Amino acid sequence: MALAVVPLAAVPELFADLPACVLMHGTDHRNRAAAGEKKSEFSATEPEEEALRRLREARERLAVLAGAAFLPVLAPPWNRMRRSLVARLPEVGLHGLSGFGPRGETSPGVVEINTHVDIIDWRGSRGFVGEEAALGALISHIAANRGEPTGVLTHHAVHDEAAWTFLARLYERTRRHGARWAEARSLFPASG
Repeated sequence: MALAVVPLAAVPELFADLPACVLMHGTDHRNRAAAGEKKSEFSATEPEEEALRRLREARERLAVLAGAAFLPVLAPPWNRMRRSLVARLPEVGLHGLSGFGPRGETSPGVVEINTHVDIIDWRGSRGFVGEEAALGALISHIAANRGEPTGVLTHHAVHDEAAWTFLARLYERTRRHGARWAEARSLFPASG
């Protein structure tokens, strides 16, 4: 399990006895999308040097707050990031990227491990998508055998009881039947 944390919104109390690795969820989770763009913290119109400055400062803050739990991995808000910025992440001390869907082009010095199953129905109820839909997406990704881990994207701030129940049952049943849940540090070895 890895928790994506917004660096400029994080408070020290969040990291007390935290049993998860911490990834960087953008800098401030502010939508900077230009007209016609989908939501993004990293707009195509923002100068790259400005975006890199924000990323560097946010990484430094989160690394201090999270301590040993911090992995220098960016999980961009809304899962959107210009590929030209991805290639420059090592310049600001970030060596991993986690978004949603298939991996993008590889960038030297950046390990990309994505999530593939979103358990929230964003276009409908904004609650749990339902067991059938969530399991169907999981099974489809595993069956496709794309040579990458299958990631489950969660949104703890909006989970309803059904989402929490599903996750607990999924974790318990898969482990009991021999599935191996990878640790974030093993997925992002260059980052840990």
